[in-house]
Order: sequence, then structure tokens, then C-alpha cells
Amino acid sequence: MLEKIREGSQGVIAKSILVLVILSFAFTGVSSYLGSSTEVAAATVNGEEISNSALEQAYENERGRLEQQLGDMFSTLSADDNYMQSVKQSVLERLVAEKLLDQNAAELGLRVSDEQIRTAIMQEPAFQTDGRFDNDRYQAILRQLGYQANSFRDMMRVDMTRRQLVATLVGSEFVLPGEAEYLANIQGQTRDINYLVIDSTPFLAAASVTDEQIQTYYNSNLGQFVRPEIVSLNYIELDAKQLAADVTVTEADAKTYYDENKVQYLQPEKRLAAHILIGLDEDNAEEKAEAIYQKLQNGEDFAALAKAESQDTFSGEQGGQLDWFEAGVMEPEFDAALFALDKGSYSNVVKTNFGYHIIKALDIQAGAEAPFADVKEKIIAQLQEQQAVDKFYELQQVLADTSYEVPDTLSEAARELGVEVKTTPEFTRNSAPALFSKPAILKEAFSSNVLLDGMNSDVLEVEANHVVVIRVNSHKAAGTMELAEVRDGIAGRLKQEQANENARQQAQDAMTAFKADGSTAGYLVKDKLARFEQDIDGAVVSKAFAMAQPTDTATVDTVALATGYAVVVLNKVNAAEGVDENLIDALKQRLNSQYTENDYRAVIAGLKAKGEVLYPVVE
Repeated sequence: MLEKIREGSQGVIAKSILVLVILSFAFTGVSSYLGSSTEVAAATVNGEEISNSALEQAYENERGRLEQQLGDMFSTLSADDNYMQSVKQSVLERLVAEKLLDQNAAELGLRVSDEQIRTAIMQEPAFQTDGRFDNDRYQAILRQLGYQANSFRDMMRVDMTRRQLVATLVGSEFVLPGEAEYLANIQGQTRDINYLVIDSTPFLAAASVTDEQIQTYYNSNLGQFVRPEIVSLNYIELDAKQLAADVTVTEADAKTYYDENKVQYLQPEKRLAAHILIGLDEDNAEEKAEAIYQKLQNGEDFAALAKAESQDTFSGEQGGQLDWFEAGVMEPEFDAALFALDKGSYSNVVKTNFGYHIIKALDIQAGAEAPFADVKEKIIAQLQEQQAVDKFYELQQVLADTSYEVPDTLSEAARELGVEVKTTPEFTRNSAPALFSKPAILKEAFSSNVLLDGMNSDVLEVEANHVVVIRVNSHKAAGTMELAEVRDGIAGRLKQEQANENARQQAQDAMTAFKADGSTAGYLVKDKLARFEQDIDGAVVSKAFAMAQPTDTATVDTVALATGYAVVVLNKVNAAEGVDENLIDALKQRLNSQYTENDYRAVIAGLKAKGEVLYPVVE
């Protein structure tokens, strides 16, 4: 817990981060400190309840973490109720696991003294000022969070006790150097192989299936032919971009706007800058820059000094010349110096984050008013957009009101707006048209409000200034597809199986022939095949690394491909060459993490096995 407090304590969002940290104590069952509740438990662990409110709080915590971690992808995932239910279940299992750890720690008599807690609080940087514990800061943070010092110390005691147990149980794992080295050598092995690919495609032409075979396959594999839920929607769409196409803005309108807003169309002053730079990492950088400045004062040429002395070698080759700059583009110190110069003059030594500069204004382009002709098209487009957005908001309100007041049809709303009701083709959750693929819209399309109650949806946002209202046109519940719908697919699959079987038989014959005479005529050759080779079919690579190491003679086997079979001849296993020490170190860390995770899971499984965990309610 303290590590998390430390990470977030310095920023302006420290309060929010610390709130999340404190809420994480919901995982420990700390709610028992706050009194009993009559609500139904989410789970009961050896007689101790995990409240449903604690589960909801922890679940919301996890949602927030996933949203921050996954970004926009979380919107798509969260639209899947099954996925979110699995997240909630995993959160509950975590609560149960930590409750078991707390109980086990109590059984073992593990304790954290008041002095240990006091020391941890005083050493926590989140509660320090200038490296020393600041009681006022400590009290202020607790007040911000609405906690008393006693309850906070109780939470720390639970957390520190649990960490003491976990560290004892799983913190003692280690990986022997030989283990990581052995695994690295295994991974680094290569194989010398010959392989023969037998494509099943040529056999397809001769393959045939009967109606009886198709019917039998259908009856035996009904689970493969489950049709997902299908919907077709009626909808009204409002898009400001489409409305803009119908907005007419005359040149006179644009000129009037230009005259009234000329300040927006001033071309800013620009200056062509040059500089001589001495970097901050240079010894006595400021003194060197001052020495160059003195040379300029003594009449030496700026461009020559820039070429000879400037550490910005690219601009130095151009006599120090950089580019044309508007005010506010460069760092403030550079900017202020450049725009204070007359044309042809240079500045004193100026320090920025890049180093020490002497800046010269090579040329000045005065600010000027942009001619109307140059900005006319931009103004017309801007006015069209403004008027379209105004019209959009007006029509959006009409759409919202009418579709709500007349919820069983879109015709009335369409008439009020002067638009048509559009209809989508049928689609599933996984094949929605682009307009309806946004998670929130897709979820509404398959909601009970739309599909079962037959109501208009609320106004749904596609993107900024683009909305739809939807209602069901047709709906097909999930079910088993009729044979006629899948007949061609079954026939194609059975023909492919026949073709694959012919390829398999040919591969078997080729393997038998190799065993008889050892000939690999017509086979492809691949020496030093790597375990993660990308240029050869993955099935061939996997088979080569699964085959027994050859002794006196090569090893041979067959393997199924997506369309056909292959015969693989393993000639030699080559030891890894030059295993990287960095790889061994990485494998040690990975193995240690795996061992620790396995230990933790084993501990929780053991505690569950000897205890009693009940799940009265999981919503």
C-alpha cells in the first residue's frame, strides 16, 4: 500500500490516487471494522462474510484500473456482459483469496506492532516534507480522505500483516543458474531437416459427398451450427457534416465576417534566426559562450564563428542559420531575445534548456493582414460548419423530444425532421455496420428495451455532432441454423476432409519409402531450423522440435497442415550457439515469477481445500 501512496503523493492528483489505494483495502475485508450489515454476502469464507457492497466497490476499482490500462479498447470489452461478469468473478476470487490469507495469518499468530506501523508511517515519503515526517501533512491527507488516524492504522496493520505472510510463503523462491542456462540452451537449439509438403488441393476435384453424408454430419455436429442473435434496425441519423452540405454561404457573407473579425486574419511577424550554441554538458559552457560574444564585440564575423565554434554543427555549417519563427514557437528565453532584436543585430548570451546561445535576427517579416482572397474558402467552410452545428442542435432536440413522446415508431420523428427512416441489413454483434459498431450503440441495439419492448432508443452519439435513434426492424433469436443454410459449407468441409485424407495417405507412403531407402529426393532442405522460424509452416516447425533426437539414422514423421500433410525428416539436433547472458538473466526472472505465482496459487488452493468458501450471491 505504501508503495502506491509514494508513487502518487507528489502530483496534483495525489488525492485521487490515494483514494484508490485506500479503496484497495476492500480486498482485505476491512469493512468488518465499520460495523455489521444486513445485506446478503457475496461470499462467506470460513464463516466470515465478504459483503456485496465490498465486492461492488472492489469491482468498480478494477474497472477503473482496466479503463486506464486499456484505453479505448476497454469500451469495446465492457460492452460484452460476459466479459465484465468474468472480471467481477475474478475480483470476488481475489477478495476470497485475501480473506483466506488474513485468516491464516491470524491462525499463525502473525502480528504487526504499533511501533512497526508508526515507523512505516513516519518513513513514508507521502507524509514527509523535505525528507522529514510532517504530522500536519499526514493529518491533512487523512482529512482529505475522510479517515481518522486510528482507522488508517488499522488498515495498515491488515495490509502489513498479509504482506508478512505472503513474503514468508512465496518470497523464498529462487532459480538456480543451471536451470535458466539449461532452458536457454533448449530454446537456442536448432534442427537440420528435410521436409516434403503434400498439398491436398489437387485431390479436391475428385472428392464427392452424398446427401446422406451431409445429413449425418449435420445431425452429429449441431453445436457447430448455432446461429447468433441477428437484428435489423430502423434508424434516424443526424450528422452536422451532412447538414453542412446543404448550407449556402455567399461570398458577401464571408466578406462581412472577414471585415468584422479581421483580428483573426493577421499574419504574425516572423523572424529568420541564427545562433551560436554551447551545450550545457560542455565544461565552462557559459565562459566559452561569453568568450565568443566578446569576439563578436571585437568585430569578428557571426557566420564564421558559428561555423567554427557552435556545437549545433548542422546550423553552424549554414553560418548559424535556423529557420523563420513566429513568436511563441521557441523556448521563452530564446523567443524573448530574438523578438527584441533589430534586423542584423545579435543578443547577449542567453541560457535555455539546450545550452548557451548567442542569437542573431537575420531578417524580419513584418506582420500583415491576410488578404480576403487567401482566407475566403476557409471562412466559407467555417460559416457552413457553424450554421450546420446550430441546425444540428436544433434538430437533435426535436429528435429527442419526438422519439421519446412517440416511442413505438420513428415515422413521427422523421416527419418532424423532414428526413427518411433508414434500415440496416441484418447483422450480429460481431458484424455490425460501422455506424453501429461503437460499443454503447451496439449494446443498445441488442438491449431488451429495443428488441423486446420495441421502443425507440435514446439519442445515441456516434461522434461529436453525429447521433442516431434506433428501433428494431426485425429480430432473430439465437438458434440452430437449418440444414439448407449450411449445406454448402458442410459439403465443402467433407470434400476437404477427403482431400486431406488422400494427402495423408500419400504422406504415409512417402514416409514408408524414406524408411526403406533413406532417399529425400524432392524434399526441401532446411539446416539450422530455429524454434521460432517464420519462413516455414508453423506445423512443420513444431513437429521438428517435437520429434525424438536421431541416433544412427534420421527420424521421420508426418504432420497435418491446414490444407494437406507434410513429411518431416529430422537429421540432426544442433546445440545452441553463444547463449546470451542477458537472455539467461531474463529467463531467471521469468522462472522466478512463474515459481512465485505457482506457490501463491498453491497456497490459496490449499487454504480453500481445508476451509469452507460459500458463494450465496454473485451478481
